[in-house]
Amino acid sequence: MKNTALKSFLLASSLLTSAGLVHAADVTLTVESWRNDDLQIWQEKIIPAFEAKNPGIKIVFSPTAPTEYNASLNAKLDAGSAGDIITCRPFDASLELFNKKQLVDITSLPGMENFSPVAKAAWSTDDGKSTFCVPMASVIHGFIYNKDAFDKLGISIPKTEDEFFAALDKIKADGTYIPLAMGTKDLWEAATMGYQNIGPNYWKGEEGREALIAGKQKLTDADWVKPYEELAKWKPYLGDGFEAQTYSDSQNLFTLGRAAIYPAGSWEISLFNTQAQFKMGAFPPPVPKAGDTGYISDHPDIGVALNAKSKHAEEAKKFLSWVASPEFADIYANSLPGFFSLNSNPVKMSDPLAQEFVSWRGPYKSTVRSTYQILSRGKPNLENETWVESANVINGTDTPAVAAEKLQKGLDSWYKPAK
Repeated sequence: MKNTALKSFLLASSLLTSAGLVHAADVTLTVESWRNDDLQIWQEKIIPAFEAKNPGIKIVFSPTAPTEYNASLNAKLDAGSAGDIITCRPFDASLELFNKKQLVDITSLPGMENFSPVAKAAWSTDDGKSTFCVPMASVIHGFIYNKDAFDKLGISIPKTEDEFFAALDKIKADGTYIPLAMGTKDLWEAATMGYQNIGPNYWKGEEGREALIAGKQKLTDADWVKPYEELAKWKPYLGDGFEAQTYSDSQNLFTLGRAAIYPAGSWEISLFNTQAQFKMGAFPPPVPKAGDTGYISDHPDIGVALNAKSKHAEEAKKFLSWVASPEFADIYANSLPGFFSLNSNPVKMSDPLAQEFVSWRGPYKSTVRSTYQILSRGKPNLENETWVESANVINGTDTPAVAAEKLQKGLDSWYKPAK
């Protein structure tokens, strides 16, 4: 009996030890991100899909508030405490991390062949030789509107600026809805959903953006001042107290049905779908006059990279390769409608509002936000200063000309275009 008991004890000990070894072999990868709105999607869809095919690798999605992300991430990377997977903002912010050797070169990572040079441009070196983030998605700018409000007031989708302001006048005169749901308190909203939304129609998208980088155009030129002149005209349509209105206030005004039009990024679609109790539609930035070529900001928004100090680099690379796969592209684009896959393999989207946004890619010319590449590498930072001046113009504390002069002066203080 004693021998039997001893054998049973040893067998049980062996099984426990084996189980402990298997458990100890599990690797946990932490994902740093600013997309706290996406936590549920990661936990319910993305992570289970990866873990089902990669036993032994666990994923923890650990987001930070968007406005705190850059500072928090930089501090963690400098301290060596950042997660294994780093969610990348486009262009200069992530390029700086790569140049500091905090992100790994993944040019030859399996799966990167699924992305075109254009898709990788926001996360590649200026010469295009090294890529340091797997492209995940782009976002498109435009306007989301309350279809019920438009139907009630007999308003057609505005295609030109005159039609746009005529629609705003009609909404304001009726008095049921605030015409435009946008505030200036958070600054970035005025720039991102205002200036960068309508601006490409004036500076002609990539043509103007590249001319600005080359020093062939200045922010004081008419093509760059005109969007501010149009933005200044928005003020009467923003509702009382818009100067104290936050980004979340704007979202709530629209989804509660109190505003008719929301100057938007397509990233709003998922949230709005869950909150709005009315039918929604979308339209691209109205062109200055009928017959003009239309431009849209189709901005590479999000990618993922490998932290150079990760203790689980091989497992992290498996995850990054999976993110580069068509399977991930399909899950991500349909779980988060409004984030459009940059993968070369086509993704069929089921959300009608997302389909509306992405349909503009054919008839409209795509560009990226003018401040994101090269022009915000110095101080004062052009991106952040554009936030301030966009809000100032709408608030009426700076004229469009003064705002442009301030921005150009700041840029001239450190940026010397290559000859």
